[in-house]
Amino acid sequence: MIISASRRTDIPALYAEWFINRIRAGYCLVPNPFNPRQISTVSLRPEDVDVVVFWTRHARPLLPYLKELDHLGYRYYFHYTVLGYSREIDPGAPPLEVTLQTFQELSRRLGAARVIWRYDPILFSPLCDADFHRRNFAYIAGALEGYTTRCVISRCTGYRKTTRHMRTLAGRGVSLVIPDASDVRFLELVVSLANIAHDRGMELVSCAEEANLQPYGVHPGKCVDDALIRRVFGIRVTSQKDPGQRTACRCVISKDIGMYDSCTMGCLYCYATSSTTRARLNRARHDPHAPSLLPLSDI
Repeated sequence: MIISASRRTDIPALYAEWFINRIRAGYCLVPNPFNPRQISTVSLRPEDVDVVVFWTRHARPLLPYLKELDHLGYRYYFHYTVLGYSREIDPGAPPLEVTLQTFQELSRRLGAARVIWRYDPILFSPLCDADFHRRNFAYIAGALEGYTTRCVISRCTGYRKTTRHMRTLAGRGVSLVIPDASDVRFLELVVSLANIAHDRGMELVSCAEEANLQPYGVHPGKCVDDALIRRVFGIRVTSQKDPGQRTACRCVISKDIGMYDSCTMGCLYCYATSSTTRARLNRARHDPHAPSLLPLSDI
């Protein structure tokens, strides 16, 4: 079984203590996000977990626990978002230099293949036009050269929650635009990013992208990747596509242990949080010793 920790919230940044407590307990409880009364007991025992895939913007709170995970025999790798957007778009993200330092430290501990850089989602606005992305991507790629072997890009997806967040920013006078896959500006940008990544020794892959970007130097990727797991850890896991993900998503089956509306980062393009206020209220109810990330008593 592959554990996803988590597409629904930032467990390393916000719930590291809860995660290690559940590792020590050997299980956690996870409600079905579409039917919250349906509760699954997910084993986290080392013999039941093939790999843990972490998704984060700030791994530092989890770093003190990595030695324990290693001692217990867990295999894991990170998807690490490094974007460098302004505070108007990413109000809760750590400062870019802090993010880069933590990424580098993590890579030195685990190896470059186990820390994957995510430069996604790509948005256009007066705060981040195509020229901004070229400069910003080149700077981050330079800082991460030798610390990762793969970068993932994607266009923002217009989920209902995402659209609501974008309207909030528009009300402050800043428009965010999801680039169209046929937009010449976007395609020219993709070519630039692919060239920069290649020059820094990184492969550039896409995440759940419906458009074919291969002619522009970007191959379709898998975030939960059976081939990467086999190459890095020497084990075979399922190659079956996860039916619970979007059609264009190529990830293999995993079990996500997070819960929606629990991330307080406040990213304006977030699909997992309906409102930062709700997320803060939920986080205030969080018990790091409880079997579930958020209380189940009122579900």
